[in-house]
Amino acid sequence: MIKRALSIGFLFAAASIAAAQTPTPSPSPAAQRPAAPHTNLKVGDKAPDFTLPSTAVGPDGRGLRFKLSDFKGKKNVVLAFYVLAFTGG
Repeated sequence: MIKRALSIGFLFAAASIAAAQTPTPSPSPAAQRPAAPHTNLKVGDKAPDFTLPSTAVGPDGRGLRFKLSDFKGKKNVVLAFYVLAFTGG
């Protein structure tokens, strides 16, 4: 008898808690992501020349830098961005 009373009391308490919960409206997907930067490039356009730092260190102890134009006609270039990789956080 006590088990049944406790079970009914538990179900009543759980139902009361569930009924008291009000769902918070989720923000729209457009509000979550920042606007894309404006560019004049279109699909198929050649990329402008740019310079990026490397994780490699040169003989002088300074970090190496690579320009896109250094690879022109030599190799295919793939840029891979790993957001927050190797930040320790």
